[in-house]
Amino acid sequence: MRVVVVFLLSGLLPLACSQERDPFAWLYGPRSLRFGSLQADTTGGECPDECDCPPSFPVAMYCDGRGLTAMPTIPSRMKYLYLQNNAITAVSDSALVNATNLVWLMMHYNQLTSDAIGKKVTPADLEGMDNLTILYLHDNAVTDMGKSLNTLKSLTLLEISGNKLTKVPEALPEHLHQLYLEFNAIDSLPEGFLGQFTQLQYVRIAHNQLTDKGIPANTFNVTGLVELDLSFNKLERIPSVSTTLQHLYLQANQIKEFTLGSFCSVVDVTNYSQLRTLRLDGNEISRQDIPNESTLCLRLTSSIEV
Repeated sequence: MRVVVVFLLSGLLPLACSQERDPFAWLYGPRSLRFGSLQADTTGGECPDECDCPPSFPVAMYCDGRGLTAMPTIPSRMKYLYLQNNAITAVSDSALVNATNLVWLMMHYNQLTSDAIGKKVTPADLEGMDNLTILYLHDNAVTDMGKSLNTLKSLTLLEISGNKLTKVPEALPEHLHQLYLEFNAIDSLPEGFLGQFTQLQYVRIAHNQLTDKGIPANTFNVTGLVELDLSFNKLERIPSVSTTLQHLYLQANQIKEFTLGSFCSVVDVTNYSQLRTLRLDGNEISRQDIPNESTLCLRLTSSIEV
């Protein structure tokens, strides 16, 4: 009986060890140990030596945090490309030739400049990237995007915060859902800035240099917008917004007056704002400056921070 028990335990031991094996070992182990007996997918090109293309997820290429200074060759099968936390300074004309299947492109925390994107990469270089929906370019050194993003027809999220932009990029894709421009040096917005978008809901332009003079009338009075962040700018007045807006962040500006007309053109029982969140703290107004009529117009607002 003792021999039988030992035999059974010896058979169970490999199974127990396999269950305890780290499922993320491929991320940090040697390439031979990472992939084991799995056959690497070479469809559309070999995986670059400086990156990881796990056989268990063959449409993703991990090149983040590798000290890269240039974009590697991208196999055409790739849908998810992670290039963040490197020292990439430029995107060559041919770097994206095979990247027609990309859905996500992460290039934040690099050293990209306008010469590397706005001038060197033209709309023609991005033609065919019809599937790209998410583009992260934040925390680089871009001053001007030019019209390089114009052909990205499926792009829904554009994150270009933490760059050196002085104006909003031209010819942005019309189907954007989220646009993040925080921590730049933008001091004005173009006429009809939001009118070109049909699905835009989240706009963040906090930590810029916006002034009242730099914002055309009714720029933000568009339906569909859910969240608008204009905090940490140089505004002296509350801009007019749509009654459908739900979250408005205006803290740390220089606002001196609470203008109820910015939220409701007509104040009565049937006309009111959908605003839930309103932050005005860090400005030059107090709670005494809020008129009594605001309880009708802003009846859905849980609190007004001043």
